[in-house]
Amino acid sequence: MRDVIKAFFQKPLTKVGIITALMFQVIFSVIWMTGYNGVTDVDRMKELHVGIVSLDTQMGPAIAEQLTKNLPVSTVTLASQDEALEQLNDRELQMVVTIPANFSQSVSTKDGSAKLTYNINESNPQMIKSVMSSIAVQITETVNKQAIMQGVVAVLTEAKLPTDQVQGTSAALSERVTSEFNYSNKVDGQNNQMVPMMLVLASYVGAMLLSMNLETSSMMLAANYSRWQRFGARTIINIAAAVFVSLIGSALVLALGGQVAHGFLALWGFQALFVLAFLFTSQLFLLLLGPAGMVFNIIMLSTQLVSSGAMMPRELLPDFYQDISVVFPATYAVEGMMDLLFGGPKAGGAVMGLVAVIAVTFVLGAAAVGIRKDKAPHSAKTPQPAKAV
Repeated sequence: MRDVIKAFFQKPLTKVGIITALMFQVIFSVIWMTGYNGVTDVDRMKELHVGIVSLDTQMGPAIAEQLTKNLPVSTVTLASQDEALEQLNDRELQMVVTIPANFSQSVSTKDGSAKLTYNINESNPQMIKSVMSSIAVQITETVNKQAIMQGVVAVLTEAKLPTDQVQGTSAALSERVTSEFNYSNKVDGQNNQMVPMMLVLASYVGAMLLSMNLETSSMMLAANYSRWQRFGARTIINIAAAVFVSLIGSALVLALGGQVAHGFLALWGFQALFVLAFLFTSQLFLLLLGPAGMVFNIIMLSTQLVSSGAMMPRELLPDFYQDISVVFPATYAVEGMMDLLFGGPKAGGAVMGLVAVIAVTFVLGAAAVGIRKDKAPHSAKTPQPAKAV
């Protein structure tokens, strides 16, 4: 057995495999621990935005001002509910709070009650819905206390009540304000919520492995074909693989009960685009560095999972990960998939982002091929003529 183990370690691939496993641990630990550090801090919560629409001209402005001062998130006061809902749909706002026009009138009567309306866009990382629902409860409690004070003053102004009846009146006013939730672009189940992350993870890991195998095959064929012939063949294989792999992936999502707001063909076409972007990106590091480029692909995989917004809102991440996410294809893949799967703005911006990544990585890959030197092809030795004696 000792001889067998020794023989394994005499093969470079054994050492490479152990180093790769080690690098996965190191890279994921460093990136994920730094990427998710402090995402629930108060300062980070200010990166989330809540729109406040006050249709009530009496108590509304005071309530909006109080919420602006007390909420842990940033607030934006908007005059039009349509404008606020449009920004919500575009993910510029994470929630819209509407104070109805009859709010003051409703809470000023003894038996009256009023509703605050909360609109939340579910086409977001799941944490958004959870955080915004908690903030909505906080808002309702805060406004309810203010409404109780207004109601007590109004009632005692109209009729002078004995002290014991004042206590009863205050109790009756304890639930003056209630909440009404409206969810747009609803996500049907946790399985659908996880689809963007699953497709990004599966697609990039698959792209890494395919690129590595193509690099190995390319090195084996170097003696028989030029670098440009091999690069052209790899490009064609990558395009064909992106179309075929995405067809299977999109079909399985749909067949297993996946939610597709804009139809199968749109999902298939978009997935083919980001799989191709993943293939060209992972191929680039291998063209530049050979097999050692896999280390950079592992870094890219981990960094994109953190910064893409598939699991955690990008607004809550450290500034470094927010800034660097704009150059990664996974960011546009997640944005576009949320639009196509759950609903939201058109995926045109995400498509253009992926096209830009494909163009840049293709050009850089061609440049990397251009600076490489071809190996001299093997040729059979020509027999030398016998020398005359």
